[in-house]
Amino acid sequence: MATPSTTSRIRRQLPTSPWLFAAPGLLVAGAFVLYPFVSTVVNSFTDRRTLVPGRFVGLANFRELLHDDMFWTGLRNSALYVLGVVPALVVLPLLLALLVRRDIPGIAFFRSAFYTPVVASIVVVGLIWVWLLDERGLVNSLLETVGVGRVGFLSDQWLLLLSAMAVTVWKGLGYYMIIYLAALAGVPRELHEAAAVDGAGPVRRFLTVTVPAVRSTMVLVAALSSVAAFKVFSEVYLMAGPTGGPAGEDTTLVMLVQRTGTGLTGRVGYASALSVVVFAVTVALMLLVLRADRREET
Repeated sequence: MATPSTTSRIRRQLPTSPWLFAAPGLLVAGAFVLYPFVSTVVNSFTDRRTLVPGRFVGLANFRELLHDDMFWTGLRNSALYVLGVVPALVVLPLLLALLVRRDIPGIAFFRSAFYTPVVASIVVVGLIWVWLLDERGLVNSLLETVGVGRVGFLSDQWLLLLSAMAVTVWKGLGYYMIIYLAALAGVPRELHEAAAVDGAGPVRRFLTVTVPAVRSTMVLVAALSSVAAFKVFSEVYLMAGPTGGPAGEDTTLVMLVQRTGTGLTGRVGYASALSVVVFAVTVALMLLVLRADRREET
C-alpha cells in the first residue's frame, strides 16, 4: 500500500510523465521533420552547394526564381497536374465506392482488386506503365495492329503529362475509395428510402442525398489529392526520365528540386528556395480548399 509520502512523490512526477512517453516520437519528428525543414529554410538564403559550405545571399535565390524559365515551366506543369488529377480523384472514387458497396456475390474480390494498386510500389507501378506505353510497348503494338499507328505517350510533352496523371489517378482510386466507403457507411438509409418514396431516381438521390452527406469527405479528398498532385515526383520521374523529357518541358517543381539540388555540383541553396516555394504553394492550396468549403457552408 502506498504511503502518503509515496503518493505525493508520484503526483509531483506526473506533469513530466507525458513528456517522457512522447519523447521518442518527438525526437524522431525533430530529427527527420523539424530539423530538415529548418535547415531547408536556412539554406534557401545561402549559395550552398553539395560539397561547398554556402554564404548568406539573402533573397538572391528567390529573385533568381522569378527569372528562371524552368521554374515557371515546373510551376505550370505542377498546376496542370493538380487541375487534371484532383477532379478525377474526387469524383471517380466516390462512384467506385457506391459500386463496391453493393452486397452482391464476389464483391469482396473487386474491392481487393481495386485496392491492390494502392499497396503496390510506385516504382513497380511506374515501370509497368512505362512498358505498356513505350514506343514498342503493348499499347502501341495494339494501336499499330488496328491501323492507328504508334503514339508518343512518353516522348510528347503533353501526352506524357496526361499519362502520368492517369497513373496517379489509377493508383489513388482505391485509397480514396476506402475513405468514401467509411463516409457512406454513416449516411442513414432512411434518407434514400424517403427520396425514393418521393419519386427520386438513382441520379437524383445521388445528387440530393449522397453528395451533401459526404461533402466534408469530398473536401478532405480534394485537399489530400491536391497536395499529393502538386508534390508529384515518382510518376513523372519514372515515365519522363531524370531530365524531364525533351528540354525539360515535362519537369514539375519537385523534379526541378531533385535535378537542381543533387549531384556533386548540386545547387543546394537554390533547390532549398524551390522547396520553400513548393511548401508555400502547398499550404496555400490547403487553405484555398478549406476556405471554399466554408463558403459553401455559409
